[in-house]
Amino acid sequence: MQGDGAASRLPARMFWVGLIVRVLYLTLAHTYKIRVILDHFQFGWEMGRIARALATGYGFADPFEGHSGPTAWTPPLYPLLLGGVFKLFGVYTRTSAWIILTVNSVFSAATAPAVYEMARRCFRNRAPRGQTSGPNPVALWSGWLWALYPAAMQYAVHWVWDMALTAFLFSWILVLALRVRGVGEDDPEASRHQTTRRWACFGLLWGLTGLTNSSLLVFLPACGIWMIWRVVRGHLAETARSVSLAAICCAAVLTPWIARNWIVFHAFIPIRSNFGAELYESVRPANMGFPWGGTIPLATNDPEYLRYKRMGEVAFSKAQGERAKALIRADKPRFAGYILKRAYMFWFGVPHALETDRAGRPLANSVFVESMRELNFAFLSVGGFLGLALALRHRIPGAWLFFWSFLVLPLVFYAVTVQARFRHPLEPIITVLIVYLFQSASPSSSTRRRSGHPVSG
Repeated sequence: MQGDGAASRLPARMFWVGLIVRVLYLTLAHTYKIRVILDHFQFGWEMGRIARALATGYGFADPFEGHSGPTAWTPPLYPLLLGGVFKLFGVYTRTSAWIILTVNSVFSAATAPAVYEMARRCFRNRAPRGQTSGPNPVALWSGWLWALYPAAMQYAVHWVWDMALTAFLFSWILVLALRVRGVGEDDPEASRHQTTRRWACFGLLWGLTGLTNSSLLVFLPACGIWMIWRVVRGHLAETARSVSLAAICCAAVLTPWIARNWIVFHAFIPIRSNFGAELYESVRPANMGFPWGGTIPLATNDPEYLRYKRMGEVAFSKAQGERAKALIRADKPRFAGYILKRAYMFWFGVPHALETDRAGRPLANSVFVESMRELNFAFLSVGGFLGLALALRHRIPGAWLFFWSFLVLPLVFYAVTVQARFRHPLEPIITVLIVYLFQSASPSSSTRRRSGHPVSG
């Protein structure tokens, strides 16, 4: 019983240790001292500009330079959070930077308990022979790895953007999906009385995710289908009520933003308005499939910025989308090649511009650093794939949920653009699968190889 009590306190311990480590790092390494070039544009980029407009009385507007008017260029949740920080602690101040990076760190550290629970539920029978209490090793190592591994905390302590919040929301969505399916429950039937509350929370979290990073909504149907797959036949009416409740909760979160966009732009904009503009940049031959610069120039006298301001955001993005479609129709093989390149780069390392000397030659240390970075990035993906394959082979509960997340979640990024940060929502799953892979390769794995649930996930 003592071991079980200690195990029950582990998630909270992981959170607090992870948070302390992150806050200490961002404070001692001075990552809150954000460069002031381009009028602090690296302080949140477009989200920082919108937050500045919110804090200075212009509303949800002006994602670039000057006053260009109302915007739906980004989902609203993180700019609203950042705008509140600016209002209380000053626009682009170091205090605001420290506060928002600390908030990021809270979300990042709070992902560790979700990682722990995912691993505990899916690999609950992976404990060594003879161990009857306490955490199983996959859950223990997964949670602590997320809490302490530098790659897991980099976006929280360096970036004023939504990555930490997005990974937090998505991880807890996966936990709720496992709870609803009864994965890891001693008696799945006995836990059905909690299903209504879990479905409601599931819908609310998806609504918040849509307002944070709408690209992840592509995974919502696959996640919902996985949750009801084994129960829909026997409990059709109950399942229909639960799904309807989740849909209502999700819609309740999203509707105010959709209504705002309809009132402001006189157009139906579910979350964001910039898809056409981003798609055009992704298919321009000059960008080779990887748009590096800003979609809209920062110079207020640039013709493209003036065109954006004159046309208005919705009309501009629609026009850019038509230009993108024309480029795709003109050379479909090139567009297909871009998709393949982006699919590879999503998993094995997004290229970065190398530092050069005055003659334009790449610096040796820049080449080395970039090579090591991509090697680490690729190692995590390969480890995640191998762990997933092993979990599918052993019919680990939840393995198919992870499979569909790997398959579906990146699709939008394959079509438009990729950056290393876009993989971050999947990295909690990758963490669990890598730990499972290495635990299975331990000397005692032959005695445990078939001890997982013989239930297809």
